[in-house]
Amino acid sequence: MGELGRIHQILVHLGDYTMTFNMKVMIMTWIVFGFLIFFGYMTARKSRRSLQPGTLQVVGELLVSNLYSLTEDAMGTELAKKYSPMISALFLFLLTSNWIGIIPIFEEPTKDLNTTLSMGTMVFVVSHYAGIKAKGLKAYLRAYVEPIFFMAPLNIVGELAKVVSISFRLFGNIMGGSIIILVITYLCYSLILPPFLNAFFGLFTGTIQAFVFTMLSIVYISVMVN
Repeated sequence: MGELGRIHQILVHLGDYTMTFNMKVMIMTWIVFGFLIFFGYMTARKSRRSLQPGTLQVVGELLVSNLYSLTEDAMGTELAKKYSPMISALFLFLLTSNWIGIIPIFEEPTKDLNTTLSMGTMVFVVSHYAGIKAKGLKAYLRAYVEPIFFMAPLNIVGELAKVVSISFRLFGNIMGGSIIILVITYLCYSLILPPFLNAFFGLFTGTIQAFVFTMLSIVYISVMVN
């Protein structure tokens, strides 16, 4: 059980302040970025050389086209063209981050609350930016005092709660799966069941949670612009 709580940190002292960096999460995140860049490069290179799409290109186009369709249904064609690249990148990052834990010695970056909070904050900023750009600042601010101005604090808390909700949902499911696997591994001495659970939480639950996070992001942006 000690392995779950062991954190490899780097401390950077800036005057009276100390910044803490979780090196394992950072390394895992860079690995995910590297894999996605490599995947995109190989997909694009294959498509330039041959008119017949390869396996990677088919997989990439299938993911992007389906995510574009979901975004278009929620936002409309014009906004889908603008935000679907971000939605696709977000889903692929979360999916890869959740799947990487299946590989021995690797851990999911989404098992760290800082990662999920960063993703949630990004969605929050993008959705409110989209709302201001679509409605104008005056109409955007007016929405916080509807139906009466006494509702403004509650509306603000409700918007901030979205960040907590979307971030903690992803973090809780990924961390919860890791705890279950670790506990059962100690009980069963890594026989049969733990590898099965690792695949289940990594592939099935990881895919579901990445999709849920992405869909909520689409909904949040759609609500703000409509």
